[in-house]
Amino acid sequence: MENCSIVIKPALQLVGISYCGPYSSFPDEAIRLQTEFLARKHELNDNVKSIVLYSPYFGNEAFATYWACYEVHHLEEVPEGMVQLTIPAHRYAMVASSNKRIGEGYEQLHAWINAKGLRKDEQAVSLELFYIDEQHWEEEPVELLIPLKD
Repeated sequence: MENCSIVIKPALQLVGISYCGPYSSFPDEAIRLQTEFLARKHELNDNVKSIVLYSPYFGNEAFATYWACYEVHHLEEVPEGMVQLTIPAHRYAMVASSNKRIGEGYEQLHAWINAKGLRKDEQAVSLELFYIDEQHWEEEPVELLIPLKD
């Protein structure tokens, strides 16, 4: 749990596409969504602020809503089929992981949150930050962030 920490993220201006559906199909749909969005990255031109692919999500036992987004400067016109949204500033519990070990990362992060006596902010979205090297679709660094109550 030594790679867990608390971070504060400022508000994020994101543009992306989303999936909403049964939780049972969530992992496969998340990968499909990210692949589709990466293929459309060129539509954002020079408005992308960094290489990080942001995936805000919210879910429960039955369904999940998951996004594939890039952080951008405010856009006057959003490409067709994409949505612009703002994630408010939050304090998060974070763990560094990889796209091949996301489940282990979440187990570690939840254990750390419980050990520290912290509480998840149920009204806020969690984030997955993928540091994707588009030339190599292998094991990529991922940061998992769970919003915390103050």
